[in-house]
Amino acid sequence: MSIDWNIQAPACTCTACEKTFGDGDQLFSLLQFGAEGYARHDYCIACWAEKARAGATGVWKGIFRAPPPPPAEALKKETAESLLRHMMETEDPKHGNAIFILAVMLERRRILVERDVQTRDDGVKIRVYEHKKTNETFFIPDPELKLAELTHVQEEVVLLLGGTPPKKEGAKAATDEHGPNTEGV
Repeated sequence: MSIDWNIQAPACTCTACEKTFGDGDQLFSLLQFGAEGYARHDYCIACWAEKARAGATGVWKGIFRAPPPPPAEALKKETAESLLRHMMETEDPKHGNAIFILAVMLERRRILVERDVQTRDDGVKIRVYEHKKTNETFFIPDPELKLAELTHVQEEVVLLLGGTPPKKEGAKAATDEHGPNTEGV
């Protein structure tokens, strides 16, 4: 025998009076079996009555926990795109790695679509991206970054976008144990 479970979270409002539950409010839940299967009904304390239990498969008391707000987007789409456009306009070769990472970020967010990869006579790969909304074409040289270089470039991009890079655990531990690292200074 196969049973399809439809797990239902508590409703945000009382079934009877439609009052919105606040975080930490007590509520009563009632599970009833009907024509369409099991249905959950949640009630505030004021609306809960003994007669509501008639025909119930299950009854329980709980505390409403408001869902957490959605996490803030780490990087705004417009910010990454505007930074990419600005860096491409400056044509500064030192921004090549950051330009590539920004293009990949925008590709992952489905703003840019890679349409082609071309190889120049000097061996440099050029990734051809198209902006989904404006149909603009972007020619991005692929710096062929090594895995070891990615963390540094990602931190650079986060700083350029006004964020703070994650703290390095190893660097603090080395400083605490042996004092500041002064080798090579």
